[in-house]
Amino acid sequence: MSWRIKFIFLLIVYFSGFATAIYTLAPSPQGQAYQPTDKTFAYSAIKSDDFAKSFNAGMHKCIDFGKDAAWRIAKYLKEKIDEKQMQKNT
Repeated sequence: MSWRIKFIFLLIVYFSGFATAIYTLAPSPQGQAYQPTDKTFAYSAIKSDDFAKSFNAGMHKCIDFGKDAAWRIAKYLKEKIDEKQMQKNT
């Protein structure tokens, strides 16, 4: 395949994905939106607060894990650099 055919194919795939995203995010027409009747606004707010708290806790765990991994890697690299310098000096 020539580069022109590949380029056109990639453009088609890109714009179809873009169109799908717009279709997914676009608001639904009036009267056709799904609205549950048994759940109130207070229930929704409580659920979103619970989600926010659990997401926040998960993000803090992820950040702590990243910091720990960075410290371990820094320590490991420092040890390897020191070993190389010792071998070079002898």
